[in-house]
Amino acid sequence: MVKLYPPMSPRFPERIVCLTEETTETLYLLGAGDRVVGVSGYTARPPEARRKPKVSAFLNARFDKIAALRPDLVLAFSDLQADIAAELIRRGFTVLTFNQRSVAEILQMIRMLGALVGLGAAGLDLADRLERDLDAIRAAAASFRRRPRVFFEEWDAPLISGIRWVEELVEIAGGDPIFPELRHAGLAKDRIVDPDRVRAANPDVIFASWCGKKVRPATITSRRGWASVAAVQNGHIYEIKSTYILQPGPASLTEGVRQISDRLRQWSLANGH
Repeated sequence: MVKLYPPMSPRFPERIVCLTEETTETLYLLGAGDRVVGVSGYTARPPEARRKPKVSAFLNARFDKIAALRPDLVLAFSDLQADIAAELIRRGFTVLTFNQRSVAEILQMIRMLGALVGLGAAGLDLADRLERDLDAIRAAAASFRRRPRVFFEEWDAPLISGIRWVEELVEIAGGDPIFPELRHAGLAKDRIVDPDRVRAANPDVIFASWCGKKVRPATITSRRGWASVAAVQNGHIYEIKSTYILQPGPASLTEGVRQISDRLRQWSLANGH
């Protein structure tokens, strides 16, 4: 009598749901975009991924839509999606939650994701290429005679700053964050800053990215006492779109850091540095 076995499962995940944008973009860069069957509603990169079924926001998900897609892997991010991940696990899905907060951890995520989908060599190559590009930006910034003092605001009310990978990218691009200690505080509530502290620190350059909300420079310049801040006086206030800098993935390490680098180089040239 011949024993019958059930069909073998694929060796690597073939139907992947990504609850945040950075894993979606990474999979496309690895050449595995065809395996992505569902994405976050906030996904903007790459543009073709926006045609995929949208199954989640950042803090909630459509479990019925996810189930209908029959994923063999769901990718989530951080403690903020812990409740979503727990519910998916209860429903029988395989979930991997990344928690990258630094540049090194973003590169590690890329390498891990490559290995997870059977594209380990591509993951290593992508991470190495991104790392070389960051090294080139760092080397170019070494020519600055003075590093500008930089304030990055992640939210305007309350004022939140110090997200770790952004602070590291500012340093790579040649700037000095005015509150370097904040990067060690993991939660946003622990990175709230008093506007008077910013005024006293007198940043040369201000970057703002308000989590998808349009940045209004007048909101920044009209804060009490900020008229004396160097960045306000000299017009060095710049918006960076959230999808480029608040995504802890390839976007931050490419377009995000490029925009920071370009603006800091402009500041350096304008100030004879």
